[in-house]
Amino acid sequence: MTPGQPEHPDTDRLSPATRVVALGREEAAPGQQVGAPLVLSSTYHAGGDVMYARSGNPTWSAFEQALGNLEGGDALVLASGMAAVSAALSLLPHGGTVVAPDAAYNGVVATLEAREAEGAATVRRVDVTDTAAVIAALDGADLLWLESPTNPLLEVADLPRLLGAAHDQGVLSVVDNTFATPLLQRPLEHGADVVVHSVTKYLAGHSDVLLGAVVTASTPAGRALHERVVTHRTLHGAIAGPMEVWLALRGLRTLHLRVERAQASARELATRLASHRAVTRVRHPGWGGIVSIEVAGGADAAQRLCESTHLWVYSTSLGGVESQLERRRRIPSEPPQVPENLVRLSVGIEDVDDLWNDLSQALDRA
Repeated sequence: MTPGQPEHPDTDRLSPATRVVALGREEAAPGQQVGAPLVLSSTYHAGGDVMYARSGNPTWSAFEQALGNLEGGDALVLASGMAAVSAALSLLPHGGTVVAPDAAYNGVVATLEAREAEGAATVRRVDVTDTAAVIAALDGADLLWLESPTNPLLEVADLPRLLGAAHDQGVLSVVDNTFATPLLQRPLEHGADVVVHSVTKYLAGHSDVLLGAVVTASTPAGRALHERVVTHRTLHGAIAGPMEVWLALRGLRTLHLRVERAQASARELATRLASHRAVTRVRHPGWGGIVSIEVAGGADAAQRLCESTHLWVYSTSLGGVESQLERRRRIPSEPPQVPENLVRLSVGIEDVDDLWNDLSQALDRA
């Protein structure tokens, strides 16, 4: 949780499904509102903890307290997922070495490529499913960047082993937990130093805000990292709008229900897709609400699929209440390891049979 913020009583005894509803609220008092306040102010009266909105806002604090508790650390909200990525990478020394997935979120891939081209970093690209190779690549490295499952190939890393090895070798570790959310995976418990989220996705959940977050461990070393990220956010101006954060906190209240529904539907759709003649491969780790498929007929067929649905939204994002799909390699910065015919499906909360009927007719056309 964010240092200095009040906790819900007996938080440790509450399940995550309850925490998403109970946390990030002001203390109860007669006549006071039930929800967290939306504070729209750029400045504050002198003499308090915060004097200017670039360094703090009560609406930020409410969201940070809730997310920090869910992840088991100290959270900091930022303007976007990429702002969170940049803040986490600011912990890398200039010219340092990063071990990172060879196929990951293309914003991270592009950022690391740019830093490498500038001479600001050396990047060792690895297959995160090859645990021995990742551990070998840690020798002399400064930072380990992980996704699990990866975007969009849905490869799963052995987080306990990899994070343990990074710790043993003194390598700072960062895990992007956007796909899993803290309801399905808590990387800090496996030894991660930093967790990154695109809050835009599952946490906010309604495709109406851009936000990111960084969470650090509640240890002396973690709090030192937290202060460095606070300084980065303040000096670089990567601050979130209070309205967006308030919307994200409201979205967080239904996270458990949305993830539960999306995951159940994703499992069912993955099973049905495996039997469809137009699908050559289904990628799904058995949990989570994202499914990736490879379509028979190559890139053209995959593109026709995306353009032939009525209920599924053809768009670039994920984690919203609506189901979305896209062919990832149409984006120039997508890693070449991603097949041309791969379509990423973000399963929403609609009726699973309606989703299947729409998807299967589009596959038939493809």
